[in-house]
Amino acid sequence: MEASLHPELFPMSTCWWIYLLFCLLILGGLFLDLKKRSGSEAAIGHREALLTVLFWIGLALFFCAGIYLYGIWHFPADPRLAGFDAESLARQSSLDFLSGYLVEKSLSIDNLFIFLVVFDFFAIPEKYRHRILFYGIIGALIFRGAFIALGSLLMQIAWVPLFFGVFLIFTGLKVAFGPENHPDPSKNVVIRLLKRLIPISPQFHGEKFFVLDAGRWVGTPLLVTLVFIEVTDIIFAVDSVPAIFAITREPFIVFTSNVFAILGLRALFFLLADMAARFHYLKYGLGFILCFVGVKMAWLDHHFHGGKFPTAYSLGIILLSLLLSGVASWLFPSKNHDT
Repeated sequence: MEASLHPELFPMSTCWWIYLLFCLLILGGLFLDLKKRSGSEAAIGHREALLTVLFWIGLALFFCAGIYLYGIWHFPADPRLAGFDAESLARQSSLDFLSGYLVEKSLSIDNLFIFLVVFDFFAIPEKYRHRILFYGIIGALIFRGAFIALGSLLMQIAWVPLFFGVFLIFTGLKVAFGPENHPDPSKNVVIRLLKRLIPISPQFHGEKFFVLDAGRWVGTPLLVTLVFIEVTDIIFAVDSVPAIFAITREPFIVFTSNVFAILGLRALFFLLADMAARFHYLKYGLGFILCFVGVKMAWLDHHFHGGKFPTAYSLGIILLSLLLSGVASWLFPSKNHDT
């Protein structure tokens, strides 16, 4: 029997404790990290950023192995999966997680460039960027969870995968060949509404988002920046969540791969902030990946036995796309960037 025809491997009704434990561990780690840097006036250095990036990547790979081992242990005992090859399901689950993680991580790198523009626009000092990104990630986790829950319901409708697939193809073409227009925070409707609802101080007040001024609470530039980043991530999720559903429709794998991709984003920002202009061919790799997963969701899966294009092949295509765009950026540097 084909793995793609199996029932949900991690149903919320019986695996709720895994979701809860995962969220508690992630939130606990994030708050410990924030407490460690609380009151620190120093910006995150490249060495600390590199070690943090390697830590989150290593943790994601460890979690990927954990999914496989959990499957080997639990799937044979699940009566719903009687008649299925437990080892094959476990391997498929871990490969789906890894593929989804790579897709989300590669798309998140593109989002880092927007963060750079936003921080420069609001003139946010480097020592405060860590705090903004921390709370931005907390908000992103909440919004992604909501998007994924909604997406799981929508994917039950027959025509939704086709719609998402076509949407991803057009998005991929836009990413690859469309103009590189960065959002202008001064023209953002949400920012304008925020300034109407809450008085905004033009000065920074340390790392605070709100301060008490003449008996009333006012926001700081850090608050405005945080709101804009949250809005940007919501827009970004419209592309990224359908992309991961093109890899797998297991809500647990979709959620955890998204979380791990987001968690490493903060440290990755500080590591790549000075190198953003060097990755000028990345957009072609990302555009191809979006087009590929769109074609896979809308058409390719239906032409393979079991209704799913082999995940191992998808993983290879995604890795090759990222590798080629990275090598091309290195071999043919941008004329606007001083090497």
